[in-house]
Amino acid sequence: MFEHTNVFNGNIQSNGDSKNSASFKHLSPLKERLNGFLQPQSCNYCMESTTFGYNNTNQSFMIEPTQRVLVAGATGYLGRFLVQELKNRGYWVRVLIRKEAQQSLFTDVDEFVIGQITQPDSIRGICDTTNYVISTVGITRQKDGLTYMDVDYLGNANLLAEAKQSQVKHFMYVSAINGDKLRHLKIFEAKERFVDELKASGIDYTIVRPNGFFSDMQDFLSMAKKGTVYLFGDGHYQLNPIHGEDLAHACINALETGEHEVLVGGPQILSQKELAAMALKAWNKPIKIRHLPDWTRRLSIWLLRNFTSSKIYGPYEFFLSAMAIDNVAPLHGRHRLNDYFDEVVKQS
Repeated sequence: MFEHTNVFNGNIQSNGDSKNSASFKHLSPLKERLNGFLQPQSCNYCMESTTFGYNNTNQSFMIEPTQRVLVAGATGYLGRFLVQELKNRGYWVRVLIRKEAQQSLFTDVDEFVIGQITQPDSIRGICDTTNYVISTVGITRQKDGLTYMDVDYLGNANLLAEAKQSQVKHFMYVSAINGDKLRHLKIFEAKERFVDELKASGIDYTIVRPNGFFSDMQDFLSMAKKGTVYLFGDGHYQLNPIHGEDLAHACINALETGEHEVLVGGPQILSQKELAAMALKAWNKPIKIRHLPDWTRRLSIWLLRNFTSSKIYGPYEFFLSAMAIDNVAPLHGRHRLNDYFDEVVKQS
């Protein structure tokens, strides 16, 4: 049973104890009780966020509570698409942000919570009154003194603890393709440790393993802008990266059908060589691809692991390892990478 909560003046007030310390802010709280027709009722939903149906005779109100979702990691590339997809489907959405200025990234959010997922006290009560939690929280580069274990594992574990406390119905976590097969990599060691904990939590769950995002492919565009793209080996390994909008659609479909583990890729399967040529074409550059022997990739990983800290080598280890395997997932979506490249070049 969720606690009934009323939100006023940006603070959460509860009929339970005072444990809830997250800072809740509404975009559009109900300013008044509509001439006294509606009196506060005990229910499992925030009255200020309930959807109301009002007839023209001023004689009755119909309260229509909606499915409520908390999105953590909403300010990232995928997160913003997830929020929009949820709103398009009629969900009530609460978003975790780190600072108030990040509200400007969104136009249609029901409630903001300011907190740090790595600081448990700052997210206390964050899952109260929600049915679903979606987390895309993770870091590519370790910085600000935070490691993969701090964020990808412990941060998400803090959120899971809150979800269990609030009896959340379903928890979705977005990891990455082949994470379960590459647990020896620093970035996946943390992600998969959380996956294990989520599966053992007793909460219904969905693990989403997407292929690379379109935004990740800008590394190829950056090389192509200079006129040459460098690949390890002959460039025959394949991948099918996915646009954030298409991935968000697949994620919410999986949430609604209750799938436990989902692999998601974009609609085009490309070899690394084809992807490099596409990036060069976007800049109207001649096709100039340099193939480096694979031993240089392996040597680079060895040197990074032995002579730098995990803070430095983590993202390079991931990138260099991913370049030596196929990363192909079931095809989803409609956005094509060449169109995305053209748009990025046009806006640059």
